Amino acid sequence: MPVLRSMTLRVRDAVRGVWREAAKFGVVGLLAFVVDHGGYNLLVFGLPGGTPGGVMRAAPVQASLVATAAATFAGWVGNRYWTYRHRHREKVGQELALFLCANVVGVVITAGTVFASRHLLGLDSALSDNSARLSGWVLATLFRFFAYRRYVFVAP
Repeated sequence: MPVLRSMTLRVRDAVRGVWREAAKFGVVGLLAFVVDHGGYNLLVFGLPGGTPGGVMRAAPVQASLVATAAATFAGWVGNRYWTYRHRHREKVGQELALFLCANVVGVVITAGTVFASRHLLGLDSALSDNSARLSGWVLATLFRFFAYRRYVFVAP
């Protein structure tokens, strides 16, 4: 019976650890989402109540890339120094390179959904762009969580 109890406690502690990590990852991700989503809307659609159209209104896919790049940097800082502060690598350059590789895949996923919406489905409204970006962002977030845990922020 002590073996079963010990195993149960270890599983419970592991699950709690992952949930704590996922919650921190979620907070950092939410902040990155605000930078990404807000930045995209400012670049493509401009300020609410201002003149219609942002500085990149004719280039929504590129605007998606710019906004996602800014969010990526915010995500790296938040994840490195808060979510995975106990797991980050001593070689910052190597960690950043792996982080950027994982995020390039995330950028492709997010921009790909905008590309599909605009160029394959022919949709070009704020609603369709934001729906496409939200779908891409969810898929990219799931990919990033698993990639960060497995490849980027590894236990020392």
